Amino acid sequence: MTDYSSHSDEALISLLQTGNQDAYTEIYDRYHGLLYIFAYNRLKDREEAKDLIHELFLKLWTDRDQLTINGRLSVYLYTAVRNRIINVIARQKVASRYIDSFLSHIDHMDRQSADHLVRHNDLQTFIQHEIDSLNPRTREVFELSRQTTLTRKEIAARLGISEETVKSHMHHALRHLKARLGNLFLLIF
Repeated sequence: MTDYSSHSDEALISLLQTGNQDAYTEIYDRYHGLLYIFAYNRLKDREEAKDLIHELFLKLWTDRDQLTINGRLSVYLYTAVRNRIINVIARQKVASRYIDSFLSHIDHMDRQSADHLVRHNDLQTFIQHEIDSLNPRTREVFELSRQTTLTRKEIAARLGISEETVKSHMHHALRHLKARLGNLFLLIF
């Protein structure tokens, strides 16, 4: 086995381009530690830095026959790492913006839902108050009409009154509620 540690970077690149695995191993041994430290110092994430360096060296091996390095190998490798770091940071920023936007949307939806629930409960309380303000017999007819599936005839039979009286109580209840609730009346009833 040939010792490649004394070979220049240019000689190692030429051997790498011909598929020499030992030359590749020497380049890896020579630069991976320094490149890892460079990446880690910028990313502050050990796993991300390791992955970045491994991807770089994998690409170096798979694209070895098309490799064009103008200048020094160290400059090429550091530039490649720097570009990958920029891509990682850009992806992290996009992901962070997406997460912030999503959390903001969820928070907004939660506030909207809570606000809607409060308004709904207030409206229900107001409507019930208006129904409760009807005279007892009118309220009873109205509630049987709206809260059950009973017909006028069935309500009349249950309460022992005529259908016309049921109709009159309903007319009075609806007129009162319409006056008190205004346009909401049309949406509700």
